[in-house]
Amino acid sequence: MSVGVSLDQQWARIRGRLKEEVGEIAYRSWLQPLSVASLVGGEVCIVVPTRFMRDWVLTHYADRIRALWSGENPEVQSIDVIVASTNPPAALVADNDDNGDDRPAPAPRAQDSRFAESRPAPRPAPPPRPADGGFSADSAPSTVYTSASYGGASDESPNAVPAILEDRSDLSAALDPRFTFENFVVGKPNELAHAAARRVADATTVTFNPLFLYGGVGLGKTHLMHALAWQIRKNDPNRKVLYLSAEKFMYQFIRALRFKDTMAFKQQFRSVDVLMIDDVQFISGKDSTQEEFFHTFNALVDQNRQVIISADKSPSDLEGMEERLRSRLGWGLVADIHPTTYELRLGILQAKADALQASIPLKVLEFLAHKITSNVRELEGALNRIVAHADLVGRSISLETTQEVLHDLLRANDRRVTIDEIQKRVAEHYNIRVADMHSARRARAVARPRQIAMYLAKQLTARSLPEIGRKFGGRDHTTVMHAVKKVDELRATDPSFAEDVELLRRMLES
Repeated sequence: MSVGVSLDQQWARIRGRLKEEVGEIAYRSWLQPLSVASLVGGEVCIVVPTRFMRDWVLTHYADRIRALWSGENPEVQSIDVIVASTNPPAALVADNDDNGDDRPAPAPRAQDSRFAESRPAPRPAPPPRPADGGFSADSAPSTVYTSASYGGASDESPNAVPAILEDRSDLSAALDPRFTFENFVVGKPNELAHAAARRVADATTVTFNPLFLYGGVGLGKTHLMHALAWQIRKNDPNRKVLYLSAEKFMYQFIRALRFKDTMAFKQQFRSVDVLMIDDVQFISGKDSTQEEFFHTFNALVDQNRQVIISADKSPSDLEGMEERLRSRLGWGLVADIHPTTYELRLGILQAKADALQASIPLKVLEFLAHKITSNVRELEGALNRIVAHADLVGRSISLETTQEVLHDLLRANDRRVTIDEIQKRVAEHYNIRVADMHSARRARAVARPRQIAMYLAKQLTARSLPEIGRKFGGRDHTTVMHAVKKVDELRATDPSFAEDVELLRRMLES
């Protein structure tokens, strides 16, 4: 490639390729705002306007941008993404090389239009960090911060840049004060996980190592993890508890590799008393991170330090995870959290309503517990919506207003039950053939289940009476009306019959 080709020309071609690959919407959202600042020592510096955008580009597009740019210009070996609200500063802090010599700061843009001019030059040492600058797991990853993106006032000049290696003494993610054992509603689906978590939190010695909690989305894994951390810190404030997601563990490891600081990384993670990793399934398929996690896990267990893990699947079902790591994760106690039952959902709603100090009719809570079965997070969100609506609009909470406010959510959770499914389930329950639902047989052993199936079809589907009759062997709509009336009468007088019908209804709606 000719050395006369400018960075802007290369970047224009690369952006064109990226636009073709990711599509118009993703391109406008994440790639169009990017601008190229400089090329120094084989590293291209790209500027983004926000910290969030930098994180997204680093995670999803940096490798592809580097590959495309290497194709445009073989000199390009790496990509650096920085945040700057306006123009990037004239001097940027870069990584240190193996012998401890600082690499040069990128030259101003105007001097970087030709590769022949992109030569290293000595760079002054970085200015001192602000006194209050510290790293937390919630802060976004970055190689370089400008004063605009770093946040907080400083006595330094506007173009001053803090040192790359931040104070990482506290890597723990922030704990939600709402997520405590006292606020966790216990039911049959989660009683084992709750009991195990309480045992580990209150124990003075390591009992189960590791404690592995798993379950579907929104069933309470993160709540229990936070509650564990709160309780351990409450019982012994001197114990060093480190709680973070598997994604942030991976980021810290990659960051240590990049800055050639793996010994400090190992020391940080292997010197804690309790290591808590949330959503460990995130490192599935990431071999290097799994390798480091494996050694960290073994080191902590050998020192009799507590390890607590959560995931969406059991260790044996984690695809993309090394066999030896799956085996280690299953060493201690594996406790699963099952999908919620109607009773547990109702209990959660009542506890949430008490916490909100909201007066909500019981029939509304029962309606929500019955209709929203996917996960607890969605259930609590629905309750928050109806409480906020009542507060903002000034209307009292009722079943009608609840259905109006949550119409989109209820529609998404409304499982479509078919008449064929009802006939099959009722036939299995009463040990008759599905063909009997359509036959002319009038023996009670067949007629009664058929009437129940008609009743449930009327209750659980939007089909009209004539449509239901046609699905039951071409019967008249008056036959369906008689069946519904008969079942209602029997439910009112025969508790055992009513229990059977209710059981079938729940089975069909679950």
